[in-house]
Amino acid sequence: MTAFNHHPFMPDAALSLKQPWATLLVHGHKSVEVRNWPTARRGRILIHAARVSDPREKAWAHVPPELKEAANQLGGLIGAAELTDCVSYRSVEDFVAARHLHLNEPEWFKPPVLYGFVFANAEVLPFQPLSGWMRFFPVHDEEK
Repeated sequence: MTAFNHHPFMPDAALSLKQPWATLLVHGHKSVEVRNWPTARRGRILIHAARVSDPREKAWAHVPPELKEAANQLGGLIGAAELTDCVSYRSVEDFVAARHLHLNEPEWFKPPVLYGFVFANAEVLPFQPLSGWMRFFPVHDEEK
């Protein structure tokens, strides 16, 4: 029995985010994850910290000192959140207007459109090593 089995409803899908974005999401410092593809998926999603971190210094500038250690966790599940919506950013102005939600720099906008996966009710879960995938990926009961 792993740490994930105690949860009353454990999602069966995960999304991999590079650090520090994964930690910032599960700790409530951001609520939107930006992607270049949309999703119709909704519901509880496990949050996976990818094996590779975001190398951009501006990304790491968002990490408060108390989350530095958590943001260095790589290659495993670190939390869960409710995926409630997918919004589109069709201009740099729209992208910048939502910056307080996704924390991305204005110059990171890539036309013609980027998508924001809107999350709510994020929670931190004990680290569970697991290989990830570039999009949503299944998490089997024996891996939780």
